Amino acid sequence: MRCLVVILLFLFIGKSALFCQNDFRIMFYNVENLFDTKDDSLKNDDDFLPDGYMRWTPWKYREKLRNITRVITALGGMRSPALVGLCEVENDSVLYDLTKRSPLRVQEYEYIITRSPDERGIDVALLYQRDQFRLLDTTEYEIKLSGRRRRATRNLLHVVGEIISGDTLDLFLCHFPSRSDGKRVSERSRIEAAALLRSKTDSLLMRRENANIIIMGDFNDHPDNKSLRRTLNAGSIQSRLRSDELYNLFYHSAREGEYGTYKYQGKWEVLDQFIVTGNLLMEKSPVQVKEKKAHIFRTAFLLEEDKRYFGKKPYRTNTGPRYLGGFSDHLPIYMDLLIRN
Repeated sequence: MRCLVVILLFLFIGKSALFCQNDFRIMFYNVENLFDTKDDSLKNDDDFLPDGYMRWTPWKYREKLRNITRVITALGGMRSPALVGLCEVENDSVLYDLTKRSPLRVQEYEYIITRSPDERGIDVALLYQRDQFRLLDTTEYEIKLSGRRRRATRNLLHVVGEIISGDTLDLFLCHFPSRSDGKRVSERSRIEAAALLRSKTDSLLMRRENANIIIMGDFNDHPDNKSLRRTLNAGSIQSRLRSDELYNLFYHSAREGEYGTYKYQGKWEVLDQFIVTGNLLMEKSPVQVKEKKAHIFRTAFLLEEDKRYFGKKPYRTNTGPRYLGGFSDHLPIYMDLLIRN
């Protein structure tokens, strides 16, 4: 009888282990101008050609692919991240080179990328591990900005997939309009992007109870700026949680001193963020954000001395046309999901 109890206990523990996963890692990374060396006659990519302003040679391109591989591998630790969101990616051939021809090929990622009207041709993309995420559907939404002088921007990418527990994840990947024309002048564009995103999440929440929505991206705004706090209505996780509301995992820490994903004129800013629905933060949910935390991957090799403003700054690929050989002007972010049945 004792042997039977031990056997049943062993089987029960084994079965539970099959349906409990705490190493489902999601990362997002603005990879800073991941361009190939080929001319796209329909886009303004001339700077990133071998004879262009950046002198973007095949060797530099291959080094860039190797550097991105190094970041993804280091952030994944002993296991590849299940999902990798990327922005500032030129096209699908670049992703093919990254996932099939670079050292990242051993990690066997599949990918999805938008076809945005952005004048430079940069897009947002998702890499995913098929054994951890079963792709169900993908849609992209064009952000149609108002006003005569508004530039075409990157589309929103919506990806739906099933995880090991059978639960569904709705992922939104974003690269909101930049501040290149000035924060105030460009703010309206980011508010309009946030309004479109909010309408898509609202329709999901109306159709699907306890939708597991994860929004990731470079928003070119801080968590408490109008586009994210008011229009998207993504609040702090320190407020009262509701399953059908959005919460910004970086809201409560975005104003801390030497903390951020991007450094501008000596000041760190949190432009890259994760935003989730409240049910992903509740203890009884079958899928939840581990410890209700997201992190900035601030490892030593991604940083260099900031000789002008002191401290550290992201180790970039280029400063203007000068090639540095670094990684990106942004630091990646990541979070872990705890999945159980």
